[in-house]
Amino acid sequence: MIKIAIVGAGRMAGGHVTSFRKIRGCRVVACCDLVPERARDFAARHAIPAAFNDLDEMLARADLDAVSNVTNDPAHCVTSLKIMAAGKHVLCEKPLATGYPDAKRMADAARRAGVINMVNFSYRRSAALNRISRLVADGRLGRIMHFEASYLQSWLTSDYWGAWRSTPSWLWRLSSKHGSNGVLGDVGVHILDLVMFPLGNLRQVTCRLATFDKAKNNRVGEYRLDANDSAMMIAEMECGACGVIHASRWATGHKNSLKLEIHGEKGAVALDLDQSFDTYRVCIGKDVNQVAWREQHAPKVLNNQEAFIQSIRTGVNAQPDFAAGARVQKVLDACFESDARGRTVKI
Repeated sequence: MIKIAIVGAGRMAGGHVTSFRKIRGCRVVACCDLVPERARDFAARHAIPAAFNDLDEMLARADLDAVSNVTNDPAHCVTSLKIMAAGKHVLCEKPLATGYPDAKRMADAARRAGVINMVNFSYRRSAALNRISRLVADGRLGRIMHFEASYLQSWLTSDYWGAWRSTPSWLWRLSSKHGSNGVLGDVGVHILDLVMFPLGNLRQVTCRLATFDKAKNNRVGEYRLDANDSAMMIAEMECGACGVIHASRWATGHKNSLKLEIHGEKGAVALDLDQSFDTYRVCIGKDVNQVAWREQHAPKVLNNQEAFIQSIRTGVNAQPDFAAGARVQKVLDACFESDARGRTVKI
């Protein structure tokens, strides 16, 4: 039996509990949150035996193998370092940190501690993305020349996801004072991982960020709405491919749309995760000259919680690990620098 604790009792934490409980031989035995009543309510709601409001106390007293870190972004580094120092395996929510120096500290600490470490880039569970990555690695597309990637949401123009103007769990994402790095830090990490998983590291990036007026004086109560709403990038990869990446919360008509196209000398692939996690399109071989696309279906893959537990059992660290999370964080830092300086930044 692998015993798991959940740290952080916010909106995302319940999904982690649900995912772990679907895995045979895995049990959620404790939870922790700085707000005592929130920890107690979370434990009662999910039938978790023990609730703590001090991480050090939980690590010292609870019988644990691993921790799922679902704290807010600024707390990821200090909490994960404590978890690893206690010899516990850790799955950390994205982004790994709020800056590359902390992300590198976490990756270095994970390597020294020898514990299983993963960052929850949740779209890695896409079977289509995994298959596309294999096609690129196997050379089926030939030399990669160009790519396009986007992550589009409409929750600032639609109430499909709820009323953001009166909901703290949405409002904090619009406020730098409350720890948000805007759409770039929140969902930009996902679209960057979507690109970097099959194509590797970026060589350089030019980024522009935009923040739009959303309320009177751009403030709702204690929340100053100053975090970026849209991010536009021109990127060059170490493999030589170039392309565009963009993300926005103002994309009216898009619920939660992630798209990727990769174009090589011998073929091309495309996926749309808003439509399917398992199907993708290819233009390869004789279809290249006909400019014809065919839909393909990829076999299921493990989600991150399943891969995390399997890694604990086998001792072989699955991806994406903290090192992968740090590489993405390095690009995020370069994007902020590029926007601030108005120039291309080498990674």
